[in-house]
Amino acid sequence: MGKGKNYNKLKEIAFANGMMLFGVANVSSIREEFLLPKEVAANLPFGISIGYVLSKAVLDTIVDAPNQLYFFHYQRVNVLLDETALKLTAYIQSLGYYALPIPASQIIDWERQRAQLSHKKVALLAGLGWLGRNNLVVSPLYGSQVRLATVLTNLPLLEDKPIEGGCGACNKCISACPAKAIKERVQEFDALKCFEQLKEFKKKYNLGQYICGLCVKVCAGSKNQK
Repeated sequence: MGKGKNYNKLKEIAFANGMMLFGVANVSSIREEFLLPKEVAANLPFGISIGYVLSKAVLDTIVDAPNQLYFFHYQRVNVLLDETALKLTAYIQSLGYYALPIPASQIIDWERQRAQLSHKKVALLAGLGWLGRNNLVVSPLYGSQVRLATVLTNLPLLEDKPIEGGCGACNKCISACPAKAIKERVQEFDALKCFEQLKEFKKKYNLGQYICGLCVKVCAGSKNQK
């Protein structure tokens, strides 16, 4: 099949498994950042970015801190993302190409809080949204209320392009952030303050993961606005 047919088939598989965002990026510009063997990364020029939209009702249960319901939802969404990535991988391999699914939520460098790659950067290159003040991908339709996963591959695919966009006058995430880590300028986001708050939440509320959800809750995008 050609690039377009490959793209459409993978998108069909992703959407059939509950995904609502799909894009393909050429990852050559960020390949050096990957925490993968260089000889492996060099042979996988495309990054397939998939996104699942979180439950608005679950997010609405978050008042001033993450809760067990959000924690469970967050975990199950990660599992669904990983399962979908495996299905995409299986299809690509059936065509005789390579595919490397990257877990939705797996830190391998705890000191620098890094995974094998940045799902966020791949999603931005794939045109799924722009970088918001909260340092997350902001989808035009769904805001930051999405979770992401990535599949690297050498299957010939059409490439999406980064989109123009920005948060404009919206600053809801600034007032929602309990750590005061979010600033007016995207470049001023304080990752250390954010992570310190996540550690506090994890310990205080007996959560098994570093999560918050407060800035995600208020960043709804045009489709989920009340």
